[in-house]
Amino acid sequence: MRTLGNVIWFVFGGIFISIGYILASIPLFVSIIGIPFGIQTLKLAGVALWPFGKRITESAGNSGCLSLFMNILWLITGGFGICLSHLLMGLLFSITIIGIPFGKQHFKLAGLALTPFGRIISEK
Repeated sequence: MRTLGNVIWFVFGGIFISIGYILASIPLFVSIIGIPFGIQTLKLAGVALWPFGKRITESAGNSGCLSLFMNILWLITGGFGICLSHLLMGLLFSITIIGIPFGKQHFKLAGLALTPFGRIISEK
């Protein structure tokens, strides 16, 4: 079921979401300051490409104040807009019964887009 969901997701828009995140990470990698943010957008691109079967958890170690500061900076510079776009898409997909699994994946991406620092992506 995971494979079928991932294939449908990939064909009907997952590839475009992932390409968008990859294109957004390229200018972030140009500057030294933007590299941590570029890594987080690549993390989002990976989940956006194949979201079914992925679990997003908080890191087990102490992230510290740097993770909190980076998440606040992420929210201010665009993370909130990314989160809202995934929430809106999740609500639109959840209107129909067939779209509910895809809506859940957008809600998962919204949570990751809100605070990506200090999160770990693993297989279920």
